[in-house]
Amino acid sequence: MGAVIAIDLGLKRIGLALSYGNGLVTPLNAIERKNRNQAANDVKKVLDEYEATTVVVGIPMGSTTEDEMRRRVEHFMNLVKFAGEIVYQDESHSSREAEELMKGEIRYKRDGRIDSLSAKIILERYLTTL
Repeated sequence: MGAVIAIDLGLKRIGLALSYGNGLVTPLNAIERKNRNQAANDVKKVLDEYEATTVVVGIPMGSTTEDEMRRRVEHFMNLVKFAGEIVYQDESHSSREAEELMKGEIRYKRDGRIDSLSAKIILERYLTTL
């Protein structure tokens, strides 16, 4: 298995996490989203850098927004021009879990750490399904 990268797609930041399928998941630096073309280019650079074969994208499955989020994610991934496998994983409550993990560790800042921890949780969930 090649590199698997999880994406927590947000309007302001895009959280990223990496695994080589060995159970170890590492959060990567989040991408600040200025506009969708810049964000897609920055995501593409990360996918190329780690030679990703699979992208796991978090969406809120079972919610009223699932179809809309799936459509937005598909549009964004088309902009990224990723040729590998794209998998959807339920992201329900992953941001809340990430915030809980960081409580007391560091002062809460909007620097993307929560977004990438959320991506890490999404990727860990996906890996348990393999």
